[in-house]
Amino acid sequence: MKKIYMDFNASTPLAPEVKQIINDLGDGAYGNPSASHWAGSPAKMAVEKARQQVASLIGAASEEVIFTSGGTESNNHVLKGIVEANHRKKTHIVTTKAEHPAILEPCRYLEKKHGVSVTYIDTDTYGQIHPEDIKKAITDNTILVSVMHANNETGTIQPLEEIAEITRRHSIPFHTDASQSLGKIPVNVDKLGVDFLTIAGHKIYAPKGIGALYMRSGCTLPSFMHGAGHEQGRRAGTENVILAGALGQACESAKQDHNIKRIKELRDQFWVELQETFGSLVHLNGHPNQRLPNTLNVSFIGYTGQEILERVPELAASTGAACHSGTVQLSSVLEAMGVDEETGKGAVRFSLGRYSEEKDVRVVMERLKEVL
Repeated sequence: MKKIYMDFNASTPLAPEVKQIINDLGDGAYGNPSASHWAGSPAKMAVEKARQQVASLIGAASEEVIFTSGGTESNNHVLKGIVEANHRKKTHIVTTKAEHPAILEPCRYLEKKHGVSVTYIDTDTYGQIHPEDIKKAITDNTILVSVMHANNETGTIQPLEEIAEITRRHSIPFHTDASQSLGKIPVNVDKLGVDFLTIAGHKIYAPKGIGALYMRSGCTLPSFMHGAGHEQGRRAGTENVILAGALGQACESAKQDHNIKRIKELRDQFWVELQETFGSLVHLNGHPNQRLPNTLNVSFIGYTGQEILERVPELAASTGAACHSGTVQLSSVLEAMGVDEETGKGAVRFSLGRYSEEKDVRVVMERLKEVL
């Protein structure tokens, strides 16, 4: 049977125009961007063009963007860098229980190895946090607040603008991981009020292994990589010209992407058909309105998500629980939302994208009817 991809939140295929820029740069920009001769100039121009393309998508200045190896590095740079910059002080970080492991694991590392105090904010049943809880968690030692823009599992969007008002009043740097939201909903650093913002290339039709970190002018961090003074001394290592160019092209394409409305309509149609077919056996996880337009996280009551996906091997989607030897381990996101085990074990995340079609939904619906 036809293979159907509904895991765009996990990773996206390369867009055709991104493939083209990869080929072009591979042939014509092989010099070192730091070299001043004729072979280095095209490489330098390609990197700086890509930097401007990334900056333009998020409403930043190009000098506020540095290229990284991906979202995980960008998150680690902010969390570990802010602690290093405040190494003589008692340090406290505020984040949420529903963050991606690329935030939660560095925080746990900092707690164990560097004595950092971390407050993990609860979410409500929709997966949203309440800004008032951020306000209550802030202490005199708080050096960073980090809240993701949109959740990777449920798509729930967080009220960053309201949180930013709080962090500004307390003069605390504010970071967001926008890996999931970029290209799906508007992302503007000034409107959101963030000081640091994480970008992952493989979520917006660029390759894996490339990302970016926005640092607001005046917000400095120690270099995450040490060596020569690349990226204005903020990340050592010769720039990956090809991947930077690919990310830049993906950001440029995202500015002109007219698929979002179609994707949302297709997602909503899918949800309506699930409800009409399975009734009370399906439960929506996440906010009904304040969520990404492509994301549908649904629990099939009485089943496990893992079991369903095994029965429909031609479908690429994700589940929110791991089941081993009769035990169920819910994801940290579902746990933070207070989802009970019976509901959570049946969670499946369907995430649509630029290449999703109505016929894909029809096929998946037919297969689900067969196996449930």
